[in-house]
Amino acid sequence: MSDHRPPEWMLRLFRWFCHPDYAEDIEGDLVERFVRRAEKKDVSTAKWLFIKEILLLLRPGIVRSPGGFSEFNQYGMIKNYFKISLRNILRHKTFSALNIAGLSVGIASCILILLYVNNERSYDTYHKQYANTYRVLHYYGNQEEIGDFQAIAKSDYIVWGNAPVAPALKSYFPEVQSVFRFTSPSPWLVSYKNKTFSENNIVFADSTAFEVFDWSIIAGDPKTALVRPNTIVLTKKLAEKYFGEENPIGQTLIMDTEDPFEVTGVIDIPTNSHFSFDAMISMTTFKSMRPEIFDNWGYVDFYTYFTVRPGANVDEFAAKVPDFLEKNFTASFNYYVRMEPLSEAYLHSEAGRQPGPVGSLNNIFIFTSVAIFILLIACINFMNLSTARSVERAKEVAIRKTIGSLKSALIFQFLVEAMLVSFLAALVAIGLVLIGHPYLELLSGKSLPIDWLFTLKNAVLGIFSLLTLGLIAGSYPAFVLSGFRPVSVLKGSFKTSSSGIWLRKALVSLQFALSVILLVGTAVVYSQLDYLRNHDLGFNPDRVLVIDYGYDSIVQRKIEVIKRAMKQHPDVVEASASRATPGDFFPHAGTGVEEPSGEMSYQSPAIYEIDEDFVSTFQMNLIAGRTFSKDFPLDSSNALMLNESAARLYGYTDPADVVGKSFEQWGRKGKVIGVIQDFNYVSLHNKVEPLSLRYGTRGNIAMLSLRLNSDNYASTLSELEEIWNQLVPHRPFDNHFLDQNFNAQYEADARFGVIFTIFSGLAVFVACLGLFGLTIFSTAQRTKEVGIRKVLGASTVSIVRLLSRDFLQLFVLSLSVSIPLSWYIMTRWLENFAYSISIGWEIFVLSSIVILVISLVTMSMKTIGTALSNPVNALRDE
Repeated sequence: MSDHRPPEWMLRLFRWFCHPDYAEDIEGDLVERFVRRAEKKDVSTAKWLFIKEILLLLRPGIVRSPGGFSEFNQYGMIKNYFKISLRNILRHKTFSALNIAGLSVGIASCILILLYVNNERSYDTYHKQYANTYRVLHYYGNQEEIGDFQAIAKSDYIVWGNAPVAPALKSYFPEVQSVFRFTSPSPWLVSYKNKTFSENNIVFADSTAFEVFDWSIIAGDPKTALVRPNTIVLTKKLAEKYFGEENPIGQTLIMDTEDPFEVTGVIDIPTNSHFSFDAMISMTTFKSMRPEIFDNWGYVDFYTYFTVRPGANVDEFAAKVPDFLEKNFTASFNYYVRMEPLSEAYLHSEAGRQPGPVGSLNNIFIFTSVAIFILLIACINFMNLSTARSVERAKEVAIRKTIGSLKSALIFQFLVEAMLVSFLAALVAIGLVLIGHPYLELLSGKSLPIDWLFTLKNAVLGIFSLLTLGLIAGSYPAFVLSGFRPVSVLKGSFKTSSSGIWLRKALVSLQFALSVILLVGTAVVYSQLDYLRNHDLGFNPDRVLVIDYGYDSIVQRKIEVIKRAMKQHPDVVEASASRATPGDFFPHAGTGVEEPSGEMSYQSPAIYEIDEDFVSTFQMNLIAGRTFSKDFPLDSSNALMLNESAARLYGYTDPADVVGKSFEQWGRKGKVIGVIQDFNYVSLHNKVEPLSLRYGTRGNIAMLSLRLNSDNYASTLSELEEIWNQLVPHRPFDNHFLDQNFNAQYEADARFGVIFTIFSGLAVFVACLGLFGLTIFSTAQRTKEVGIRKVLGASTVSIVRLLSRDFLQLFVLSLSVSIPLSWYIMTRWLENFAYSISIGWEIFVLSSIVILVISLVTMSMKTIGTALSNPVNALRDE
């Protein structure tokens, strides 16, 4: 006997799992080896080796068999389960095909939607400092005193802000590591050798760009690429456009026909970035051009991002903001900042003037719901068809129970069959995913990486999900079928239980409800998109050709000559020069207007810089006063126009009352001369905001808009381009039609509508597969009844009505759930739009009728055939 004893808990584990026939001998050997090791080596090593040896004994042949099975290591039984399952699948080809088709479409749809949702949730996560990166949101208020800046709604902030806040942050907050600014995009004329293009997505950027963001550096030194003036970093796309296979580093691009810029870097920006650009010009270039704006807290043209040191307390950071502004902010207007994590920039931000498109949490919720609906419908099909076949398989279960099969073995048998169907469906689904993936990318307009699906982690997760799906889909049939009483079945007195019938009815009703919800959703989405396209915008965007010349100084000097030349063309009705057109980028301006009380009120409305022909070219409605006119030469310096919202902003309920009131704006003083009707100069996601319209000076206009009246646009455009090239041959004829450009704001909504419709259609298709399978079964079960009824004189119509009646009752029942639920879901979706349709009863009626017709057509494929069959065959068969 030795004083050394092995771990008692490990011995208890060994005794629990080891087969009783071997336990005593093996335990003796294990203990004896432990004692020898403990005496020769240290006890700790002996214990670890003892534990290792016991764990290695967890293998077939030694492990005790669990209750209910004769032996755990009898692989023949498991093999037999798979054989029987495969035979059942092949014997009932129609039901198996319906199950596999439904599940495969459901799984494929889920994976494709998962690809889309994962991409939406992955925005900006490629940055190493993703969790420590923030951006500055700015609040520009009026002169009224604000008691609590913290109470300001997030939607009142904008991302677009001033320049001096960035160095002030770096200086004041020790938590800040790096600060990066970039401007809004500006147009440039870019030339290299014989290539000249108008580029509209080039920004000025700080040299700290690569300290904050981890864009892939293809060429160049990120530390010095944006340090010197007149240096430019290109994206891979733009570098290939100008240089092809040539090395761009050190090459010179001519910007705006005269300024040489050295290419110092080439980068690649992932598609899942919440902002992007085609090139970055060093901020020192901008500072040398306009140094005064870098100390001006009221000049707005910058987006500011920064990183904080790991472990920084962001709540404490936010608490210091009032003191930070008190020590650094120098202007007189109300101003406040807050910090927004990079993780909220794409999906969660409510701030205005975003640097790029933002995603929609509602859309992600809806797509995820559709994926769940489709998979749920597929599982319902499987459960319905399996329980419906319970009578056919009752004798099989009874005989197996009679000869000694345990309930647990039967449950395992049916679960294996369910998982085998799921596995076959998964194989088909993989093929569907590979086929559908390119089309989903095309429809969504996004690059949706698929390789991440095939990582080891996702492979394990996929197998686990597949097993779970098989267990869920096969659980109820397994427990129901294995619970049959063999005596009742073999005596012929077995009937399907009422609980099983009611479950099938509940599941069918759920399928109908989900189908109606999806179809109502599709109808609402398309109705809203049609409403957006046809809504009265307050101006006429049709037949307006916009020529964007990007503030080109040569074009600006000749703009009046160009306007006259264009208006001489017989197809040009009106022509106007402006800084922006509806749907384009525009600034805000600190503007003071005399209130009814006689005091000046300072607000920050949006600003359009236009000429005297702008209102007539865009066919806007003047509701008070007059527009700019060449008959009043001083309009260019002392006149201002407002829209209705701006008039209300300054306290005038009757817009006519603001005409003649004094104003101050960007160094100009004078009188308000007119008010135009509100027009939607941004998308209908937002309400019309206050807008001021001032006469645009030569240096601030960048677009020429032509209202056309032509039956041959190709010929007209060719002739207008010829006129343009004669007057300004150095500048490309860069043009677009206003309605196309304005409607581009709804491109994301349109893509959402198409994708939603496709997946909704797939869900209805899967539901129809299940309905068809149940119809086959129900008609087969009532073959004798149909034969007797036909012999007694029943008509074909009455037979079809009889076979369809139960399903129609379930459909009516499902409407009581689907209509209120679909109304709630789509009402929430419409809240994304400031202008939206009201969901009328006709949408629910039409959607219900469509689903009803589809269901009747699906059922008629079998019911009519059964009703027309020869009753003699049915009765003889019985």
